[in-house]
Amino acid sequence: MNVKVIFKTIGKLLLVEAIMLCLPLIVALIYHEYNYILPFVIPIAILLILGLILSNIIKDNSRMYAKEGFAVVGLSWIFMSLFGALPFTISGIIPNYIDALFETVSGFTTTGSSIISNIDTWYDSAKSLLFWRSFTHWIGGMGVLVFVIAILPKDEGHNIHIIKAEATGPKVGKLVSKVKITARILYLIYFSLTILLFILLLFDPKMSPFDSMIHAFGTAGTGGFGIRSESVGYYSVYSQVIISIFMLIFGVNFNLYYLILIGNFKQVFKNEEFKWYISIVIISTLVIGIDIFLDTSLTYSSIALALKDSFFQVSSIMTTTGFAVADFAKWSTFSKMLLLTLMFIGGCAGSTGGGLKVSRIVILLKSAKRELKKIVHPRSVSNIKMDNATVDESVVKGVNNYFVIIMLIFIISIIIVSLDPNILDLSTVISSVAACLNNIGPGLSDMIGPFGNYGDFSWFSKLTLIITMLIGRLEIYPILLIFNIKNWLKR
Repeated sequence: MNVKVIFKTIGKLLLVEAIMLCLPLIVALIYHEYNYILPFVIPIAILLILGLILSNIIKDNSRMYAKEGFAVVGLSWIFMSLFGALPFTISGIIPNYIDALFETVSGFTTTGSSIISNIDTWYDSAKSLLFWRSFTHWIGGMGVLVFVIAILPKDEGHNIHIIKAEATGPKVGKLVSKVKITARILYLIYFSLTILLFILLLFDPKMSPFDSMIHAFGTAGTGGFGIRSESVGYYSVYSQVIISIFMLIFGVNFNLYYLILIGNFKQVFKNEEFKWYISIVIISTLVIGIDIFLDTSLTYSSIALALKDSFFQVSSIMTTTGFAVADFAKWSTFSKMLLLTLMFIGGCAGSTGGGLKVSRIVILLKSAKRELKKIVHPRSVSNIKMDNATVDESVVKGVNNYFVIIMLIFIISIIIVSLDPNILDLSTVISSVAACLNNIGPGLSDMIGPFGNYGDFSWFSKLTLIITMLIGRLEIYPILLIFNIKNWLKR
């Protein structure tokens, strides 16, 4: 492992984070929150010093290989979170550093799980911290390192390993010949869609420019940090519908938007993952909408309102955003089980959504079908196809291995969290791990539902969930690799 090139890259990342922290500092000045200026200035100063030391004193321009790329991604997200939590702790608004770290990791990984129970008071007196909290969603959505690659002036030629390690889905490639141009195209699309959403939300009288920006960050990054205790339910039906649609938009593979830009519409509508994604959303919306409308305990006055809430929550859970307009913890067991299933499916590969990804689910189903066929016809030879093209067997094997490992991590995490004396029911244990591992946010019980929080969890459970959030967002390997001592000893 080339330690020098790893920490040189991390040094550049720390400098970028220092620049990021200047934005909430400006917000503090705009809203006259002078008591929160120092909590941003101190981390900025620390990041600048460390960043300059690592990026300038450590001189190493040697080539980066796959294992260095994975190590850079894993360590970068950890360092970003460790320093990103400082404003919350220094300000005293979240005095416990573990809680502050939980909130920050939840932000960068676009999970949206929170330990905060008094968010309305933050809105009145700590808008700069609310801004930083949701801005982490926007940066983490497309990828911290992808952002760094897009803005750094030098093309180092080995950035494909970083993009592959940080991007989501079973297979990652370049849109154009240069990795840097690919990163810039992705962020240009991402930025443009975010601006469009921000403008559309301004038409809601209850949405101030600040509110619109925060919800644009949360929707684009599929993060879901709310700034009101009622989440998106506080705003008009117009905003709820707009956010529902844009959550689905950001859950689509961004490569398809590039195809739209170059006029290749035919390829977009032929994309098999996209068709599965839309079909799952439509079927789930109809089934849950009918179920909650017929549930007399929920008292929906019309099927239209039930379908509106169903569409919003299906979009929110499927894309792993976590916004809420209804307390789905009170829905029937059947509807909650469907939502739990959607948690694991997640968005499309190459999107800002979490979960297993639709493409992996499709490959798993086709792989299972092939194995069943082989039982009946042992000598048969068949290939798995996506978009009328044969999927390489190494990709199929990788998807199967990924599924096995993620399920093992899920089970181990459940066992660890179940030791927490503060958690008494099974639904809280299972859904908390599922929500954090798949970067959803809220769980399916009253304690951690859309209007609950993780504040009562023990520090040990919070650390466990922090690790699961990182594993879920970075898709296992970057986090596991940095804890493998053998990789660090090998040259």
